[in-house]
Amino acid sequence: MSTAPVIDVDALHVTYGDFHAVTDLSFQVERGELYALLGTNGAGKTSTLEVVEGHRAASSGTVRVFGESPSDRRTVRPRMGIMLQESGFSPDLTVAESIRLIGRLTGRTDTVDRVLGIVDLTRKAETRVAQLSGGEKRRLDFATAVYGRPELIFLDEPTTGLDIQSRDALWDAVEELRADGSTIVLTTHYLEEAQQRADRIGLMHHGTFRHQGTVAELTRTLPAAIQFSLPAGAPAPPVSAVAVPDGSYQIETFDLQTDLKQLLDWAHDHAVDLHGLSAAPTRLDDVFRAIDTAPALS
Repeated sequence: MSTAPVIDVDALHVTYGDFHAVTDLSFQVERGELYALLGTNGAGKTSTLEVVEGHRAASSGTVRVFGESPSDRRTVRPRMGIMLQESGFSPDLTVAESIRLIGRLTGRTDTVDRVLGIVDLTRKAETRVAQLSGGEKRRLDFATAVYGRPELIFLDEPTTGLDIQSRDALWDAVEELRADGSTIVLTTHYLEEAQQRADRIGLMHHGTFRHQGTVAELTRTLPAAIQFSLPAGAPAPPVSAVAVPDGSYQIETFDLQTDLKQLLDWAHDHAVDLHGLSAAPTRLDDVFRAIDTAPALS
């Protein structure tokens, strides 16, 4: 099996007239990984994916998928499954007919029954698309994207409109695909999904990356927080604690375990109860909120 990256983007620029949607973007997606491409609205995610998927030409730069230009649709497209934010299925086709059509268009082989079973739409096989609920349409979108077990799958907001059980079933199916060797590119506004599922994340803002790496690498860019309140008459807290407007104290730290232990030791030595004590590691949404202050990656 080739060790070359499935997706290789080098110095990608996408412009619309004078507007620069993507500027000097470079990244790779390795075989078998789940890569999350995240960003603020208008960050350039859609333009980037349109180029990688072969729907749009780059203004400049080089993009390779399986070592080929994504514009070579005859070579690349049969190996790629795409779940868009909104389906373009004919409302008059049935669920089964929609899946068969995708099979013919992609040239991949599979069975309608298997794919319907993955997304729990077997009972809806002869139902017209127009009669499906929003959640059922999303499950159909996913079914057509994974028809034939493609090597590379793009999931654009895959769980929007799904209930908890359907979300769990979708992610179970994604893990099975990964176990079979599929590579997944995810975009989502549900940051907890990216934090739980992604091997690596590219975080875009104003057309370029602000951060790229594993969840651990991204969350290490910001301090964790310890917060607590002191009873009346308590001695002054440790020097690292800063008073906040609500009367409590906060410690920002890049070494949560060490600083929390020091605080607890101080409280024990001074017989002080730490009211409302909380110690929260940095989360991906913290990194996302701080994106405006992060410099672009060179």
